[in-house]
Amino acid sequence: MGLLDDIEPLKQTALNDLKNAPDAAALEQTKGAWLGANGRFTALMKQLGTLSKEEKPAAGKLINTAKIALEAALAERRAELELKAALPKEPTDFTLPGRRRALGKLHPLTQVTEDIVRSFRKIGFVVADGPEIEDEYHCFDALNTPADHPARDTQDTFYLRVGQASSLSAQTAETGKMPVPLLLRTHTSSVQIRVMKSQPPPVRIIVPGRVYRRDNADATHNPTFQQIEGLYVDKGVTVGDLKGTVEFVFKEVLGAETKIRFRPHYFSYTEPSFEIDFSNALVKKLGKDWLEIAGCGMVHPAVFENVGYDPEVWTGWAFGFGIERIAMIRYGINDIRLFYENDVRFLRQF
Repeated sequence: MGLLDDIEPLKQTALNDLKNAPDAAALEQTKGAWLGANGRFTALMKQLGTLSKEEKPAAGKLINTAKIALEAALAERRAELELKAALPKEPTDFTLPGRRRALGKLHPLTQVTEDIVRSFRKIGFVVADGPEIEDEYHCFDALNTPADHPARDTQDTFYLRVGQASSLSAQTAETGKMPVPLLLRTHTSSVQIRVMKSQPPPVRIIVPGRVYRRDNADATHNPTFQQIEGLYVDKGVTVGDLKGTVEFVFKEVLGAETKIRFRPHYFSYTEPSFEIDFSNALVKKLGKDWLEIAGCGMVHPAVFENVGYDPEVWTGWAFGFGIERIAMIRYGINDIRLFYENDVRFLRQF
């Protein structure tokens, strides 16, 4: 009966060793020592052959029962050690609020656009939109831009081959039935024509949007950029209304100390036409007194005639400028390409 007497003490010793294993490595060593191929309980199983037929059933039952208890203790201790390893090494206050997922931000160009739109809305303007794939009529002809104007050259404008814009390829000119060439719009002024042809005056709109020109990308140019146009048509509209509106918007966007001046210029769709310069503390930091920022003027009578407005009754003004220029001055950015590289290190600053 020596073997039967040894089972229970060995079981208790094994249970104690398993429960007191300090880490996973020690636990595996203890498992091997008792339940491995050369373990002490495995050796007991091998001794069953030395027992009589009467003793074997009782001894086998005791060994199996002990083995089951050891395996249960092994699993329990392993779970305890895994949980302990997963716990923080430093004390943790689980009553503290969790970390929120970081939220994204609006692109700096979007922020500037929304600020400009918000300023215009304060004085009664509404936002209008139109297609980026345009025809020559809306982009040039209706805006009094002659056929020999440089902007209509294929070296300056992205024209589309037939089939590149199938939904518009059948579009015809407003003054005839022949299909007109399609292009990526060079300015958002084409939307002015669409709006004026769709409604009678008065008109008070702004048109933000993407435009395309054949510029080589450098620090101050990009073939794709954002532009915003303004159009106001009513009876008795003057250059004074234009200057007052421009001054109000730029002071809202660039600071109350901003100053505006107009310089005579030429645009085919306005008469008279002006370039707008502005000055503020940011311009002074650039070492300049004035910086050109926009073009504007009174809507040309020929444009009114093209959309069916009587130029003897209605007058109006229009102006447009690039949003990137405003954003670069506002944030002190010296390279326009940074807006389009999508480097999060740059974008998260705004």
